[in-house]
Amino acid sequence: MSYEPPPIYPRHVMCFVGTGLDLERCRKIATEVGGPEFTLDDDNSEAAPNPNMPQAFQASLTMASFTDDDWDAVERHDSVAYILSPPMRPSTEVDNSRRMLAVTDALLRDGAGAAKNESSGLAHGRDKWLGLAELAATADDEAELLEALYYAFVKRPIFDGEVLYSCGMQLFGEADIELSDTDIADQERLRERVDVMDAFGLYLLTEERARELTDGAGFREEPEARRWLLHRRADTRTDFDDIAFNLTGLWRLSPADAAGDAPGQ
Repeated sequence: MSYEPPPIYPRHVMCFVGTGLDLERCRKIATEVGGPEFTLDDDNSEAAPNPNMPQAFQASLTMASFTDDDWDAVERHDSVAYILSPPMRPSTEVDNSRRMLAVTDALLRDGAGAAKNESSGLAHGRDKWLGLAELAATADDEAELLEALYYAFVKRPIFDGEVLYSCGMQLFGEADIELSDTDIADQERLRERVDVMDAFGLYLLTEERARELTDGAGFREEPEARRWLLHRRADTRTDFDDIAFNLTGLWRLSPADAAGDAPGQ
């Protein structure tokens, strides 16, 4: 009889640091705002400073929104709270992500100094978190909500020396994104590549047609934009039992044209 591994359900793990954080109050806020399944991680939360936090926050930043005040909050922290969402089954990812962003907003307004998402390895500055939470709370439709959640929880770009890639799409039940064109000699070029990643990421989250994508299909940001070829791959970058593991895998985007900048056919 063959062994069938148990299903892996992604979950949000949020880290909050502050000065004098009341862990029981953090637990109460998480439950009141997120719901009864949102919990404090008693094993890892502590009313004591963690000397690794400055380095951990530094590693979590991309296109940083951190200010001097944010760094000061990390440096001066004397307590750490980890909040867990429930494991997210298909069809619950968006609602639980919305709830976790609301919990993040509530805890930052209640005195937490800084926050980062352990599931995607992404930190924002306090003002950025609050702004994204406001966008989600006032979204007029699901597309606007998904856009706010995408920017809140999906880390990109990460560069491993060969490809640009994202982390965090597993929180929405979607594949992460790799982009194999690494001609990113300047910030403008890098920004263009991130725009491609974002356009495709939001396409995956908001367009029903994305369910029909197959290996070898093409993608363009706009009708006259450069064409990218899509190839589906397994997530071999992350360990199976890591909270960042994406069971859905990833889409690798490669330039369809050999020349590099032509729109392609």
